[in-house]
Amino acid sequence: MPLDVSQLPLVGGHPVLDLVNTLERGGGSPHDFLSDSSALLRWSVRVGVLSDVEADQVDRAWCDEPAAAQAGLAAVRDIREGLHLVLLATITDADGATAGDPVAAGAALVALHQRWSGAAARARFVLDSSRVLLTYGTVPTMLVPDRIAGAALDVMLTADLTRVRRCPVREGGCGWLFLDQSRSGSRRWCRMADCGNVVKARRLTERRRAARTARS
Repeated sequence: MPLDVSQLPLVGGHPVLDLVNTLERGGGSPHDFLSDSSALLRWSVRVGVLSDVEADQVDRAWCDEPAAAQAGLAAVRDIREGLHLVLLATITDADGATAGDPVAAGAALVALHQRWSGAAARARFVLDSSRVLLTYGTVPTMLVPDRIAGAALDVMLTADLTRVRRCPVREGGCGWLFLDQSRSGSRRWCRMADCGNVVKARRLTERRRAARTARS
């Protein structure tokens, strides 16, 4: 049975990379951990996109306007897919090939800019001590997608995208994306305790089987 969104490991190093990982794309039919607006709210609180108080406000607004809840969920899923395409295009596989499609990434950037422009139009400037902040989420029904659009802009403009990695599918990994924040820049697995150890155990079994075959 798939994990609930509240149990999903957070390995991305940034909320929007964890957002990309809420859709399992490998294997057969993709599994979407953001199955409904309720799951989206739980995930948003867990990764710090919303506070508990804000989640209650959004929940009430969405209960009053069910169509707005569906629109908010659809917007977040669109941002997720766009980010996936863009981030894949920044990854170079071991053989030197780009993991994504630059043309699709370019189209995704246009769509992400449109999402952010809408969020920015609903944002406001807030004076915080010695600096001015652009605060997203002034409209409760759009608070979640607006915050996520702002976070997407943040990661694309400020993160070192050469540090974006994909857990290596060809070697038995899950394909999740993460920011490699290790000092050496050599992190390969989403979590060594999960994919890394599974692959290591599988390889050890294969070596032992091959050794027994050779001896026989």
